[in-house]
Amino acid sequence: MMAALLSPTEFFRGPPAVHVWAPGRVNLLGEHTDYNDGYMLPVATPQRTDVMAARSDDGMFHLFSATLDEAVDFAQDGSTPHGFGRYMEGCIRLLQQRGVAVPPLRMYVRSNLALGTGLSSSAALEVATLRAIRALLKTELDGVTLAQIAQQAEIRYAGVNCGIMDQMASSLADEEHMLFLDARTLDHQVLPLPPGSELIVINSGVPRQLAESKYNERRAECEAASKLLGVQALRDVHDVADVEKLPSPLKERARHVVSENLRVLEARGGVDAARFGELMNLSHYSLRDDYLVSIAALDELTEALRTDPDVFGARLTGAGFGGACVALCRAGKAHEAGTRVVERMRHAGGAAASATLLIPAPPA
Repeated sequence: MMAALLSPTEFFRGPPAVHVWAPGRVNLLGEHTDYNDGYMLPVATPQRTDVMAARSDDGMFHLFSATLDEAVDFAQDGSTPHGFGRYMEGCIRLLQQRGVAVPPLRMYVRSNLALGTGLSSSAALEVATLRAIRALLKTELDGVTLAQIAQQAEIRYAGVNCGIMDQMASSLADEEHMLFLDARTLDHQVLPLPPGSELIVINSGVPRQLAESKYNERRAECEAASKLLGVQALRDVHDVADVEKLPSPLKERARHVVSENLRVLEARGGVDAARFGELMNLSHYSLRDDYLVSIAALDELTEALRTDPDVFGARLTGAGFGGACVALCRAGKAHEAGTRVVERMRHAGGAAASATLLIPAPPA
């Protein structure tokens, strides 16, 4: 283990050759639709993951996470490292398989993305890793290709059979706009938030570990439902009534995905903040009742947000099983409303008593 609080200058024995970053993401609508070839509306977070890099002078890869105070070292022909190194090595190996001659590197990571909140710290790490290598080697990688490699790194090296939304959002989205994404074609479109609105993101205080959750199980259930319905993916089902013939729990899983796609398409067409908030509420109820990925803390938090006078609607964001909630609120009222809800949770006790405001960040 390297010394605690190792600085970049100490790690590189001087300045790094490149310094890049990638944001996390918060998803407004379209949860668990990406691996069903569906539609979604993520937004980039102001929080981000930074990766600094330089060539290694000893023939080894040296990775260090300042966030975790953890080091990983491996050889060019070494085995997959543990922890955060799995994601980074996955990016390196996949680039090498594409014919990119990635030499041994030193890579330093730091992030202000809260881990286990559902804001996609893993995708931000993958995208930032690939951006660092792209900058260092001056390799041509467009944003979509970069996201595709990042997704495969998570699937093949971290064991999460994920869709591509997180990586596409980290690679292509910004903080001021929604990114409409078609997971099948990877077509994407930048869209404004509903007029007169802004976002709150609150951490429930319950961390989630995606690789250890039932995420992969949910994907397998959706694939089984698609097979029974005779379609390539649930994106190809356009009427919720068509899934009612399925056995449980496949019926409920498919009902969520089909109805969620319809919500995203309605929002994409342009709705006011009040209707967008209603769609977010419906999304959460579907995730809670049909997809079974919510927990008590997320339900308590979304209910508290919905009853705030400055909030239009709220839902869990990310895959669920813990993490954060996102709400659409009146423009200019985000910090006030978020602080008010967090205080309510603390005074009420219960599962969300340790909730904290993530976006907008509290004043320093």
